[in-house]
This record gives sequence, structure tokens and C-alpha cells, in this order.
Amino acid sequence: MDPSRAFVTNVKRLIVKVGTAVVTRGDGRLAVGRLGALCEQLKELNSQGYEIVLVTSGAVGLGLQRLRYRKLVNSSLADLQNAQFELDGKACAAVGQSSLMALYDTLFSQLDVTSSQYLVTDTEFRDTSFRKQLSETVKSLLSLKVIPIFNENDAVSTRRAPYEDSSGIFWDNDSLAGLLAMELKADLLVMLSDVEGLYSGPPSDPNSKLIHTYIKEKHQCEITFGDKSRLGRGGMTAKVNAAVCAAYAGIPSIITSGYATDNIIKVLQGKCVGTLFHRDAHLWTLVKELGVREMAVTARECSRRLQAMNSEGRRKILLDIADALEANESLIKIENEADVTAAQDDGYEKSLISRLSLKPGKISGLAKSIRVLADMEDPIGQVLKRTELADGLILEKTSSPLGVLLVVFESRPDALVQIASLAVKSGNGLLLKGGKEAKRSNAILHKVITSAIPENIGEKLIGLVASREDIPNLLKLDDVIDLVIPRGSNKLVTQIKNSTKIPVLGHADGICHVYVDKSAKVDMAKQIVRDAKIDYPAACNAMETLLLHKDLSSNGLLNELVSDLRHEGVTLYGGPRASSLLNIPETCSFHHEYSSMACTIEIVDDVQAAINHIHQHGSSHTDCIITENHEVAETFLHGVDSAAVFHNASTRFCDGARFGLGAEVGISTSRIHARGPVGVEGLLTTRWILRGSGQVVDGDKGVIYTHKDLPLQTPLYI
Repeated sequence: MDPSRAFVTNVKRLIVKVGTAVVTRGDGRLAVGRLGALCEQLKELNSQGYEIVLVTSGAVGLGLQRLRYRKLVNSSLADLQNAQFELDGKACAAVGQSSLMALYDTLFSQLDVTSSQYLVTDTEFRDTSFRKQLSETVKSLLSLKVIPIFNENDAVSTRRAPYEDSSGIFWDNDSLAGLLAMELKADLLVMLSDVEGLYSGPPSDPNSKLIHTYIKEKHQCEITFGDKSRLGRGGMTAKVNAAVCAAYAGIPSIITSGYATDNIIKVLQGKCVGTLFHRDAHLWTLVKELGVREMAVTARECSRRLQAMNSEGRRKILLDIADALEANESLIKIENEADVTAAQDDGYEKSLISRLSLKPGKISGLAKSIRVLADMEDPIGQVLKRTELADGLILEKTSSPLGVLLVVFESRPDALVQIASLAVKSGNGLLLKGGKEAKRSNAILHKVITSAIPENIGEKLIGLVASREDIPNLLKLDDVIDLVIPRGSNKLVTQIKNSTKIPVLGHADGICHVYVDKSAKVDMAKQIVRDAKIDYPAACNAMETLLLHKDLSSNGLLNELVSDLRHEGVTLYGGPRASSLLNIPETCSFHHEYSSMACTIEIVDDVQAAINHIHQHGSSHTDCIITENHEVAETFLHGVDSAAVFHNASTRFCDGARFGLGAEVGISTSRIHARGPVGVEGLLTTRWILRGSGQVVDGDKGVIYTHKDLPLQTPLYI
């Protein structure tokens, strides 16, 4: 549940307002499908015990469509040749109201729900006795699980000025909904529109951002509203006015899309849907959103200063970080041991505690890898391609930092060191959010690392996010954060991918396979299989499925491999063929990452069957073949579509440091940007630099394009 939506757990009575653009289609006809989906949502909520009051627009639109048809039927040829006729809005409302209510009654009846109708005008609400009687009647209906349906009686309404306050006079169905929310003491007001919510500009403008939480102090003067509703008298301005009025009276309000079939249910599940209006929003959202935004903006500013620094300057920062880590090793060890003790006391799994612990020699190893990274070639500003476009017009494709990275990781504090050093090497700003179980370790490591960053760059180049509750706000910042890298569980990665528009680099699963072919050497196969499984079972590159050629059951290798794994304490599960042959429990799923001393075994017919199995059940992480047959090996290496594919080598080699990348920010199974262990190159993009001598396009007259490739060492100006 989104923390800002926690109030929904106390919601019992809600007002649902349906806009004209939801009720009708673009041609003015009823949107029967959307209305049906709406009624089904309200039926489900009604059966769950929610008290629902519906305020609906659409009568004018429906009446307009019906009267146009009637006018057309009754028109003479001369009438049809005249200019288009105008229809009175009040007449349209009078005709449309009965049809609209008849439709609601039919739809609800099909769902075994009873509804009732209220046609009201602004004048009636001036009468206090009317208000009292209205509240009592609605309360009685709600106790009987009846859904009251309200609609402003546009046919006889006399109101001519916009609704601006909570005095009890309304102007349209939006303000009527806000008024009823206060009058009936609702717990929530949901207003359904034709857009996802309130945007910072026109929703059609790609630069407009959805405002997840409206803060009156911030947004009131920033947002310019567009036109009113296509047929109704409201529009987004009216909805916002009504939502603000209700919210500041203590009734949270949400504007969201009525085109989706389940948005009301999502709202009541606490999901971050639409735009929230809450009287306390300025207290808890403004600080958080502005706080993480400022952190991201500052990281970008620092990164630009880092990019402008020469190569030797960035190298010195990395060397200083390595020295600082070693100088503070005892302090880091104390904080890490405190985290490990707390995790043990809290009953965390051994695999997590193993990842959490900075074992002896770890800090010196990290410092060494940082020094290796520092001495690698500077990746920033490298000329990747140089082309002569025309005489004297030289185009260069160069490497460039991405900008600002957000890395969310669990358990492993050593990941913070690797990621931070890669960010410095690649010239990127960085925001880090580690797991709560490593809070003290991450805090001391962050302090030590940032203390080594010179003042002219700024220690805020690397920000440490304090609270898990900040993550949803960070994931909204697609205008200042350029890449999200989640490192952790399947659940973490999946949640992040589903919660942001920012590109996400990473992998959700590490289901790695080792396929032992019939020509494999016995000792080699036993050694690789053992290492792939037990060297570090919690790692994402550990073997989770062992595939064995069917002929291995006859030459004894199958039994030897199984015996070795059992001897090491590995729990074995089998596919249909292996479980029957080896008398072991059958696995519930081939797509399962154990991250422990357990694995699945299955028998396959040949290398192509192994490839098919991997494609069907794998996660495109790392897969290995053990064979002495060169042709079979090449078939596997070129046939398996994974980020890393090995021949006669343990899957555990899939690692940034082992690949010579210095360190890794993570492993990606994506098929864009970067794949496999992601080092410095995966944190870079490209940009184009064009050097000319006064050339202009001028319709390409007089420009003779040569498009000639030039050597990378060509002088800058020729």
C-alpha cells in the first residue's frame, strides 16, 4: 500500500462522481461498456460493506443525442438544408435524465443491486430542513444497501455563477459531489474523469506530469486548466475546486480515470492511482517529494562538475575513497557487526546474513578493486566513431554519463562500495537506498566514501536515501533520475518495474542452468557442477537447475553427480523424468530460484532439448554447457538466448570483477542498453559532437555529403 493512501483502511462511506466524458462517448452516445464496468465495481464494493453514493453527469449529453435524432426524423428537406439547429440545454437535460436513470436501474438490477434517484437543485440546499431530511433518507437507504444516485436537475436549475465555497450552494455535479461528501459525512470522494488525474499541464503534452498528490500551497498557482467538459458544465477546474473544498473539510478526495475498469477498487486497496487531495498533504508530502527531488537535482549538479573534471582528478577521487575505506576499516567492522547481530536476533535467514556480513579481508578487497577501477582507461568522452559528413564538417560519436542513477539494493553493504565507485568512474550522480537490515553498515560506508569527495565536486554527488517510504516519491522523478537499478529479490525488482516510468536495468530472477552433455569429462563435470551450486548458493549466478543428457544414466556420471551434490548437503528436486529415475521429490516449478543449498535436476534428450528447456523455464541470466564436443558446444553457445553463456566453466564466473570490469553495479537480463554484468560501460550513453566551419543546410543546396569514416585519431580540426 502506498503510505500516502493508508487512510483508505478506514473508509466506509464514499461518494463516487462520474463525469460526462465517462458516461458518454465522443459522439455523444452512451458509453455502455464503461457504465457496466462502473456498476460492477460498485456492486463488488457494496457487497463488501461499503456505503456508496453515486453522483452522475451525462443527462445533458444523452438528451442532446436523443433530441438531435428526434429533430432529424421530424425535419423537412428544407430544414435539413438550413444551418445546424441549436438545442436548448434544459430540454436536453429533461429528456436525458429519465433515460440515464433507466439505464442505471437496468444495469444495477442485473447485478441484484437496488438504486434510488435524487434530482436536486441549488435552491433546495438553502433549506436546512431539506438538508436534514436528505441526510436521514440517505442514511436509511445506505443501511439497506441501496445505492442513491444524485444528479443536478439541470432542467430547472437557476444557478448562474460558479461554485467557489462550501456555503451549501452548488454549480454543477462536481460541486454537488463535494457538497454531498461534506453533508453526508463521507470518508472519501472519488471523482472519475477521462484522464488519469490532474496533470501539471495539458495531458496531451508529453512534458506534463501526473500530480500524484495535490498540494494547494504548491500547485494552486502553477497549474493552468484547459477547457471545460465536452458537454457538461464542469471540467478539471470544477473537479479540483470540489476536491479541494472536500479535502480541506476533512474528506480525502481522489480524481482518477473512469475509463479503467477497476480504478475505484484500486483506490480502496491503497494503490497510487490518480491525484490525491488531502488537507494534511502539505505536511507529509511536500517535504518528502521536495526532499528527494532536491537530492536528485543536487546529485545531477555535482555529476556535471565531476564530468568537467579531468581524468586524473576522477582517478584521484577513487584512490582517496580506497584509502579512506582502509583507514576506517575498524569503524566499518563495528557497525557491520551490529547489523549482523540485529539480523540474527530478528531471525533473518542465513543466506541474508551471509550477504550482510563484511567478512575479514572484504574491505581490503574492495579497496583493491577500486584501485584497479581507478587505473582503467577513462570512459568519459571517448570518441567511438568519427565521420566526415561533408568537407570541413566532422561528426563525432562520444561516450557520455547517463546522469543520475537510483540504485535500490538489499542486504549487501559491499554493493554500496562497488556502485559508488562505478558512479564516480562513469561521472554519474547517484542515489542509494539499501535494505534496513544493513542500515548502520550503509551509513558508515556512505560517510567514509563521501568524505573523500572534494568540496569542488560536492559530497552530495552520492546521496543515501534514509527511508523506504521515499522510494515511491523517487520513482516519480523521471525528469531528474535517468536509470533505476534494483538489486535484490524477485519481488523488489518486479515492484520497481511496475511502479515507475524511469528505465529499469536489472534482473528479477537468477535461474541459472548447467547442462551436462553425454561427451562431458567426468571430473570436469563434477567440479563445475559442485562449484556452480555450493560456492555461493545465495548468489544470483549460482546453479538452480542441472540438466543431464539421457545417456548419462547408463555411463554412471548421473549417479556420481547426484551423489556428490547430496554429499555436499544439497537438497534435490526432480522434473518428471528425473524424479522418477532418481526417486526424489518432484519440483513444483522449473522456474524457481532456491538461493540456497537446493536445486532441480531433469533429464533431457539432447542439446536442443536443453536449449528449449532453458528458453521455456530460464531467466536469461547465465547458462552453461559441459561437453567435449565442439559442434554441440557451439550449438549451445549460439542457441541459448541468455545474458551470459559459458562452455566448460562455472556459472559463478558471471561477475563484474571476474570479468575484469573492476566492479559491477548489477547484472542485467534486459535486451537493451546493457546486458550481463554491468560495469562502467553500462552506465554510459552517447552524444554527438559536430565541428564545422560555418556550414548551413539551406535545403541541402551546395552541400556535398561524403559520409566518410575517419580514423579515431584524426585531428579535431582538419
